[in-house]
Amino acid sequence: MALQDTSPYDTPRRPRGPIALTLLALLGAALFIGFVALGNWQVHRLAWKRALIARVDSRVHAPPVAPPSRNEWPSVTAEKDEYLHVRLTGQFLHDRQTLVWTATDEGSGYWVMTPLRMADGSIVLVNRGFAPADWCGRDGHCAPGPDGETTVTGLLRMSEPNAFMRHNDPAHNIWYTRDVPAIAAARGLHDVAPYFVDADASAGKDAQWPEGGKTVINFPNNHLSYLITWYLLALMVLGASVYVGYDEYRLRRARSRRLG
Repeated sequence: MALQDTSPYDTPRRPRGPIALTLLALLGAALFIGFVALGNWQVHRLAWKRALIARVDSRVHAPPVAPPSRNEWPSVTAEKDEYLHVRLTGQFLHDRQTLVWTATDEGSGYWVMTPLRMADGSIVLVNRGFAPADWCGRDGHCAPGPDGETTVTGLLRMSEPNAFMRHNDPAHNIWYTRDVPAIAAARGLHDVAPYFVDADASAGKDAQWPEGGKTVINFPNNHLSYLITWYLLALMVLGASVYVGYDEYRLRRARSRRLG
């Protein structure tokens, strides 16, 4: 008598039960809705980022205007005012300038932050530009800067908080960020604007430091790739759901034929 091979691998898989199908359906629906929601969010982020880039570009290349006045300081915001091209006139207070450590395409060195006293007595910190590390010591006694009434054009920037893992140390005159309130307090400055100004590059610049016009404007815009990724994942979940549904239909149909 011949023996029939009854290997379990040849036994058709039984259809899933209602509980398993319900759990799979709920999981698939949650993943699909979540991926679509993330894709929709990236659509809004993409529109916001493109509008931001266009807004900043228009500000940077616009003719310089007067900076926000003392009465407008409380309403100054990054969204409304940052990278505004401004012109201001006053007298530099070189004895109270601050050197902020940085690294640029010129190498390591300092941002030279010098207070500019305006005609109304208010003060704006001006980042006159980059200077190499050997330009002067941390005591602030560097090469003489512009004397008397000076007009500066540049980009309005918001005060910077402490850098990650590197904190300003005013007591030892060590600075890593352009923190306007902290610098003003350390230098005994009052009536100081809540922003600073990155000076433009000087026309016909010679070898004299500091070098202005070093503002880096770079807004990474990866939102299009992100939204495509989320929508593709949603389509994959939808495709998997269709496959599972069809597989269950096929198993049930085959089973009914065997039993019928």
